[in-house]
Amino acid sequence: MNRRLALLAPTAWGLSGLLPAWAGGQLEEPLADSVRSALSRSVAFAAPPKPSFTSVEARMQYLRWLGEMSERLKRFKSEHQTRVEFLETLWYECTRAGLEPSLVLGLVQVESGFRKYAISVVGARGYMQVMPFWARVIGDGQVSRLFHMQTNLRFGCVILRHYLDIERGNLFLALGRYNGSRGRAEYPNAVMASRKRWLLPGEA
Repeated sequence: MNRRLALLAPTAWGLSGLLPAWAGGQLEEPLADSVRSALSRSVAFAAPPKPSFTSVEARMQYLRWLGEMSERLKRFKSEHQTRVEFLETLWYECTRAGLEPSLVLGLVQVESGFRKYAISVVGARGYMQVMPFWARVIGDGQVSRLFHMQTNLRFGCVILRHYLDIERGNLFLALGRYNGSRGRAEYPNAVMASRKRWLLPGEA
């Protein structure tokens, strides 16, 4: 993680239950055919398998994470099974994309407040506020699918991974690009501040 980020508290949520805190969104940029093909393969729809682990210790660590995050998520999602399904899917998509779950949880909190049907003033949709053009560029063109939990988390994780690769691992710039505010500090600082709320004890 970029330790140089100054952590600022997120601003208040939007004006209605449908609006997230941040009105920005990913900007549509030209993609090389090879990049578009790779991203399309990455978001191909398939049910995530149940987690598999190479050791009992790894499984126990995951279960501890799942239990702790479920408790923290209660104020956003009251129903137990809904929380577990959301966290299982988020963990799988983060692992698949090589992202830290606490970072993505922080991003989701800032972007949508964990609201499945959030829509921003610029049209970004769902938990991770994915812009509709991505459904056309690398998906099947069905924008409504961006409200599907797994689809939204998969698109969001793949897009953030893409931006990290473009920015050569610079998280500050990648987060800014995700929000359409590259180079400005407000959004990356808000996500990193929110990330701290989803770390396990002893993590940094």
